Amino acid sequence: MDGSAQVLLSIRNLRVDFYTYAGVVKALNGVDLDIMKGETLGVVGETGCGKSVTARAITLLVPPPGKITKGAIWYQGDDLVTKSEEEMRHIRGKKISMVFQDPMTYLNPLYTIGEQIAEVILLHQDVNGSKSQRKKKALDSVVQALRMVNLPDPEKVVHQYPHELSGGMRQRAIIAMALACNPDLLIADEPTTALDVTIRAQILELLMQLKQRLNMTILMITHDMGTVARTCDRVAVMYAGNIVELAQTRSLFKNPKHPYTVGLLKSIPKIVEETRELASIPGSVPDLISPPSGCRFHPRCSYVRDICLEEEPKLIEIEPAHHVMCHIYGKPECFREMN
Repeated sequence: MDGSAQVLLSIRNLRVDFYTYAGVVKALNGVDLDIMKGETLGVVGETGCGKSVTARAITLLVPPPGKITKGAIWYQGDDLVTKSEEEMRHIRGKKISMVFQDPMTYLNPLYTIGEQIAEVILLHQDVNGSKSQRKKKALDSVVQALRMVNLPDPEKVVHQYPHELSGGMRQRAIIAMALACNPDLLIADEPTTALDVTIRAQILELLMQLKQRLNMTILMITHDMGTVARTCDRVAVMYAGNIVELAQTRSLFKNPKHPYTVGLLKSIPKIVEETRELASIPGSVPDLISPPSGCRFHPRCSYVRDICLEEEPKLIEIEPAHHVMCHIYGKPECFREMN
């Protein structure tokens, strides 16, 4: 993104905790993130790193027993964290929409596709006329939305139930629902996880086409670095509730800085290289009820030093538009030169 890009949504010191019988899960640990207008920002990391919690926090849909305990989410001059549920209903779907990874979880099996998308249109758009006229106008808009996402025979699909559609068709219907009111920000939370490779590529291509057509911003939540390389302008790498690296996509793939990012990229198989065993990052994501002291990545890091166990690093800019949360760059005197 160029230096003149405008900030669409700004997250500051966001903390989310889940209050369970086992203890308090510290899911987000002071996340700072700016989403620029017109960009596709990818958020990557292992399962349990906080990607989906970040997405849900933006729309204040953190499931119980979760709670935003600190921080602000600034959108168009307002802090969304202070909004009431009634106020958020007028923002979700209209200004900020979300595409979920499993459409069968979020489509009601008792209602037709047309009825479910029409509900969004009737809620957020001014549709005049009698009850029957409003319903007909809304269904006409649904047909247009389904046609926009390249669903075949949309006039038939509006009268079908979710179980009558294939996985790819259901995902397109979810996208149509999310885009029905032309939102400023689309949050795509693992939108292709449940799809086969061919349909996955089609859905990603569709999202990029719609982004250009609707002048939209996309927050792409994924664990697939290939998806990031193909679709995203910038990448935020998350680990254990922290953003540990933030950079332009090309810069991050060419010159990753954080040891965790280096490990993620090394684990991707390469067609041009012959290997018997894929590289992996030792250990696993820590228990966030009692996370490690200092840097949360230190139990798995091969560069760990005493300061990593004692002091939490800060996200600092080490190159233009390239930020890293690691003592290697914040306190280089504590480390030998990395080879």
